[in-house]
Amino acid sequence: MAYRYASDPGEAEDIAQDALLRAWRRRSTLRDPGRRNYWLATIVRNEAFRQHARVRPDPTATIELREGAEDEAVLATVELADLHAALQRLSERDRRLLEMKYDEDLTQATIATRLGIPEGTVKVRLHRARNKLRLLYAGASAPG
Repeated sequence: MAYRYASDPGEAEDIAQDALLRAWRRRSTLRDPGRRNYWLATIVRNEAFRQHARVRPDPTATIELREGAEDEAVLATVELADLHAALQRLSERDRRLLEMKYDEDLTQATIATRLGIPEGTVKVRLHRARNKLRLLYAGASAPG
């Protein structure tokens, strides 16, 4: 009977199972045992309507989300490789300056003290090193 309301066998099985469970739980509401089949048919029909009214997630959205996450991971790996390649093309002085600032998280004053140069010089060199890195990274990640 559930096959009448279903679009595929799996859905019909779900409807039948839910209907039987509901019929079992509500068995005390059956007033006329002679009309049991009609009573059960009504429950099956109502379960089918409930089944169709339920909001079901779109499986393609889940698949696209997973694939999108994988694509983002690949893209992040490529971008990181491009960044490392750009860093390797910097001079040793610029690379060391950027490492102290971003890897070691040192202030400009601390870098100046370590290198024995004025803080203003550190500021200018960091600015120039970041610009060089930006240009090298843009060149490494450009298609072609």
